[in-house]
Amino acid sequence: MSSLDESLRSLSLDYLNLLINGQAFSDVTFSVEGRLVHAHRCILAARSLFFRKFFCGPDPPAGLDPVGSRMNRGGGSTAGSRPGVIPVNSVGYEVFLLLLQFLYSGQVSIVPQKHEARPNCSERACWHTHCTSAVDLALDTLAAARYFGVEQLALLTQKQLASMVEKASIEDVMKVLIASRKQDMHQLWTTCSHLVAKSGLPPEVLAKHLPIDVVAKIEELRLKSSLTRRSLIPHHHHHHHHHHPHPHHDLTAAADLEDQKIRRMRRALDSSDVELVKLMVMGEGLNLDEALALHYAVENCSREVVKTLLELGAANVNYPAGPAGKTPLHIAAEMVSPDMVAVLLDHHADPNVRCRG
Repeated sequence: MSSLDESLRSLSLDYLNLLINGQAFSDVTFSVEGRLVHAHRCILAARSLFFRKFFCGPDPPAGLDPVGSRMNRGGGSTAGSRPGVIPVNSVGYEVFLLLLQFLYSGQVSIVPQKHEARPNCSERACWHTHCTSAVDLALDTLAAARYFGVEQLALLTQKQLASMVEKASIEDVMKVLIASRKQDMHQLWTTCSHLVAKSGLPPEVLAKHLPIDVVAKIEELRLKSSLTRRSLIPHHHHHHHHHHPHPHHDLTAAADLEDQKIRRMRRALDSSDVELVKLMVMGEGLNLDEALALHYAVENCSREVVKTLLELGAANVNYPAGPAGKTPLHIAAEMVSPDMVAVLLDHHADPNVRCRG
């Protein structure tokens, strides 16, 4: 690292320490979700046009409550007129802190702390690199960066989202797609629309999650890519993935992704959300048999969930699991659950399949 890089890093950390040490030299206080955040007008005004206009301009932008927050015309606030606390209602506490960290230091990590308990993520040991909680935090940070006019942070967050969506669930990709459309982010829109197009979800399922004109654009993309694919078919079989320089890493990563999929599928079944399981089958290529979805549902869910899962028509009701080759019917019989046995038989479970054990 050059001495210039080193001194810039040191400057960045010095400013960040000002923010971390709260009230030291602070001359403005915000209240966000009931918590106080102490800051420094000169830094905020120097780094953000929004705050410059808010503190010093004749027409402050809407979004913060200006009462008692304006500098008096003498160029500073006197001891007797110390500004009041400014309520911030447009963003949450965590995102507001991330925004300030960026304004103070020029750098910020938008990924939540790994393994920390987060809303919308029930994985105990999740690294929060592309889960719903990480995507939500990035989207909220992006909206705040746009709102407060911090374009560098907006660009940084867009880059982050572009790499997140490659591994995110199809529901989260659609969420980012809608945000990118609302906020005119062309590159992110292109990435997400191609991922949704490749997902294989039929238009009627997409229409439940996306505006109808977006669904039409996805279908248009599919048509274009199927025409392109047709012209490439003769060469297609030459590309074998085992020429990858690190097949072992590839396999480990693939296994991790499969594990995550199965855990998400089980959580969806636990909360009777068969619609989400259907999305995973169609959009993420989840194989219900290999994931032992029916076996899990028979053992842990209601008869209704098992029935709806069978009606998807994507699972083999006689699929043998494990070394013993148990079918869902064997599990229902072991549980002595006549209801479950009946629903499986109604859907053509074969009582003559024997266990191997």
